[in-house]
Amino acid sequence: MPDYPFALDKKVALVTGSGRGLGLEIALGLAAAGARVILNGRDQSRLDTARERFRAAGLDADIAVFDVADTDQATGLIDAAAETDAPIDILVNNVGQRDRRGFPDITAADLSRMLEVNLVAPYALAQSAATNLIRLGRPGRIINISSIGGRLAGPTDTAYPIVKAGLESMTRALAASLGPHQITVNAVAPGNFATETNSELVANDWYREYLQVRTSLGRWGRPEEIAGAAVYLASDAASYVTGQTIVVDGGLTAHL
Repeated sequence: MPDYPFALDKKVALVTGSGRGLGLEIALGLAAAGARVILNGRDQSRLDTARERFRAAGLDADIAVFDVADTDQATGLIDAAAETDAPIDILVNNVGQRDRRGFPDITAADLSRMLEVNLVAPYALAQSAATNLIRLGRPGRIINISSIGGRLAGPTDTAYPIVKAGLESMTRALAASLGPHQITVNAVAPGNFATETNSELVANDWYREYLQVRTSLGRWGRPEEIAGAAVYLASDAASYVTGQTIVVDGGLTAHL
């Protein structure tokens, strides 16, 4: 193991949905640890803005504009990278879609659409990344971004717990399959983070007071606080960790 076991020098990481929010923070964390990072999203201008964040921090990143739901395009990029001297060693499946409606408002078609984005697309990308790593005889890391929603459920948000629980189950299944090839598969389950997407809730006094009581740390998570778990799982420090989900929620799921 190297002197600094969290170093990611000479590693290439693709982080889907990394134009903003937790995906961007994960990408920044991986780059700060030495990885060459590929930012992904559907909006070129948002990705350009994200790359400016990198440059302001003295880092750099490549950009790949594609929709993860277009699995042919997404896997094509991974396959193309495998034919260069910089194949993708680390895949972070961060893209997620949420529909905050309860049962029975969520139709079977709605659920199918969410499964395509939240489960089928990560599977396709993981399959492409792993197949290439195996062919090249390289170890690798696959990190799926789940949610505490995969472990907790409520009456007004039916589909999200279903698909995120499926993602955690997929994490375990792929870990079992890919372990002999020294490819680890793990997940990170974020709790309540003060991202742009949650801006309305962040401004809500009632919800702030709820988190003060409901979480051990009594506050929102800062977006940059998600990066450490991903860097750890991507690094040699986690070389014997696979099939696991690290919950980063300020103690919400452990707190009565």
